[in-house]
Amino acid sequence: MADGRISARVASIAPSATLAVTNKAKALKAAGEPVVGFGAGEPDFPTPDYIVEAAAEACRDPKNHRYGPAGGMPELKAALAEKTVRDSGYQVDPAQIVVTNGGKHAVYNGIAGVIDPGDEVLIPTPYWTTYPEPVRLAGGIPVPVTTTIADGFKATVDQLEAARTDRTKALIFVSPSNPSGAVYEREQIEAIGRWAVEHGLWVLTDEIYEHLVYDDHQFHSMPVVVPELADRCMVFNGVAKTYAMTGWRVGWVIAPADMAKALTSLQSHQTSNVANVSQVAALTAVSGDLSAVVEMRQAFDRRRLTMHKMLSEMRGVECLLPEGAFYAFPSMDALLGTTVGGVTIDSTLQLADLALERAKVAFVPGEAFGSPGYARFSFALGDDDLAQGLERLADLLATS
Repeated sequence: MADGRISARVASIAPSATLAVTNKAKALKAAGEPVVGFGAGEPDFPTPDYIVEAAAEACRDPKNHRYGPAGGMPELKAALAEKTVRDSGYQVDPAQIVVTNGGKHAVYNGIAGVIDPGDEVLIPTPYWTTYPEPVRLAGGIPVPVTTTIADGFKATVDQLEAARTDRTKALIFVSPSNPSGAVYEREQIEAIGRWAVEHGLWVLTDEIYEHLVYDDHQFHSMPVVVPELADRCMVFNGVAKTYAMTGWRVGWVIAPADMAKALTSLQSHQTSNVANVSQVAALTAVSGDLSAVVEMRQAFDRRRLTMHKMLSEMRGVECLLPEGAFYAFPSMDALLGTTVGGVTIDSTLQLADLALERAKVAFVPGEAFGSPGYARFSFALGDDDLAQGLERLADLLATS
């Protein structure tokens, strides 16, 4: 604000568009409107019972009523190290792990640990809405690297090199991708990792969707594919997506030991420890098997195919088959400049508002992800709601 009542740094933060869409949809539902929301980035499954029971038991243990180590319970960090080598082949020491209040906290702290004012951070589009904001808060400069449906939403080394300057400090990399659903091939990951090593860049890689891949696609962790990158790499992860634990708020950063120590010091002043009961729940989750995510992945796969088919059949919509995560990211560019429901459409932002108003369908416009002309649809919702919502949208788009 001009009068300085709110600091320029905080006033410059863009609110989370995904949460805004979800909250608006929930408010309309609460008012009795039959809204179908495709905005939520969370599984529609409950947290598995055995995890909930472990948390309930932890509530009764007085040791969990007290402060704990700022960087996380030692037993959870040890379990996360074991989980990491089990799931991705990345061998790390518990001292390299900092347990955070969810994945967003991990991203924020990791960026804060690397970026100084004036540093540039390469962020391929479409990007998760949160990535640019911590960069700006650290005084850094987000540099979008544009990918499109034509290239499968995967940045190439040539694109990254064209965007690199002598001020480039880091690359944010995510596969499987939110919002595009893209999964990079091993060869692509290796090429990008070796390029980062060659130029002394940090890579901040978000692996929270590691278990949500479909068909023949495979997840690969960049520091495993390119081991020499490990000293300038941070991995972000959490229990939210794999175990349907979005509300428990447990994430983590894996970093070189000196960086992990620095991030622990930062967190000691920010939040102290993550809630002990949530940490016990996370310990139970990561120490168990992956049967919960296998069940969810099967449901997501079925919905993925339905959503791709229905979106692809709509007027003016082009959609790639999602390879991972639980999002479709169709192009609606062909609708721009045309009339939908008597309204001339000039942006996907406008189209999203029209869809919510006329069809009671909520999706997140591509502007939120640095990709105007596109839209993100989550398929982490019930099969009946998914089909009904897409039928409504198709009917709306069919009217000129």
